[in-house]
Amino acid sequence: MPEIFLPGVPEHPGRPTVSDLRRVIGSLHRPLLLCSAAMAGLVLFGLVAMVFDHRQLLGESVWLKPAKFGLAFFLYSLTLAWLLSLPHPGRRFTWWLGLVFAVTGIVDVGFVVLQAARGTFSHFNTETDTVNEIGQMVFASGVPGLFVANLLIAVIVSIRPGADRPTVWAIRGGLILAVVSMALGYLMGFTGTQLTRTADGRLVELAAGHTVVDADTRQAVAAPDAVAGMPITHWSTLGGDLRIPHFVGLHGIQILLTAVVLLAWAATRYPRLRPPRTRSRLIGATILGWGGLQAITFWQAMRGQPLIYPDTATMLALLTLIVLVTGCVAATLWATRTARSEPMKNGPAQLVVPDRPAPLTETVPRPGRVRPELR
Repeated sequence: MPEIFLPGVPEHPGRPTVSDLRRVIGSLHRPLLLCSAAMAGLVLFGLVAMVFDHRQLLGESVWLKPAKFGLAFFLYSLTLAWLLSLPHPGRRFTWWLGLVFAVTGIVDVGFVVLQAARGTFSHFNTETDTVNEIGQMVFASGVPGLFVANLLIAVIVSIRPGADRPTVWAIRGGLILAVVSMALGYLMGFTGTQLTRTADGRLVELAAGHTVVDADTRQAVAAPDAVAGMPITHWSTLGGDLRIPHFVGLHGIQILLTAVVLLAWAATRYPRLRPPRTRSRLIGATILGWGGLQAITFWQAMRGQPLIYPDTATMLALLTLIVLVTGCVAATLWATRTARSEPMKNGPAQLVVPDRPAPLTETVPRPGRVRPELR
């Protein structure tokens, strides 16, 4: 099988290729890889548990939240495991940061699973039982640990990652979006208290939530998070939901790296996409679009506006973003077309190398014959 180098990996000896899957897996950050495997198992367990356990919290299955956390950590931990396998400065230090992220993530998500099994809340729970008090202390230290570890990894890896130009842009843009996303999660602590019940009907006060509503709605609804939301995601239809920009930013890096892979695949079929500069500019347009989407959804949520009920200002902002991104993509492709069509000063616009060199031939006049023009 021919050596096909992974998109974003420099083509030099010693780097893993698609044809060497064992080396690809072996180069990944082992603790983060184990964390991803554990989270994948949690997702499967949560899906099965939802079928047999019909208890609910805030109008949804007690196992939906652990399953969503498991899926998010599975994707992000796997991405970090690949990211830390790329050549970059301070690899020993980032390995320990990856270990901190993996261990902290397992501990934090483990508490979410424990509270789900107990039929109560993991976040913002003000109950005074021993298990909850210890768990809240874990959260108080674990969440900042995740944020700081991710921030340091983002700074170090973004300095000089060993990858091609489009992948470097995707890595830097994706990590910035992820750091901003984690920072936005802290704003959920300022949405106000809520009074609701556990799965067994016990009354409990939550110190905060994820739904932003106005003062009148807050007085009329004791627990805005408990109002039925959108299908599957359960994002709020009553007010603004801060989980939406958090979700968009956290998974932006997967979107950008997917765009890198798709552009690398398309470049093998469309010559216009082969220059790395062209693909880098298209990744830049993707960063603009995804970052703009995160900003708009955050602005929408902070105004107490549900995602599916945008007002005129939100629609105009989305339309402006679409026009900007479309314009950037069109300008990039047009510039590439113009560059390919303009002739060079000292030769053709493009050097065409044949697949096989043409055979060298030499015409030698036969003896005794003279060409007519020389007579």
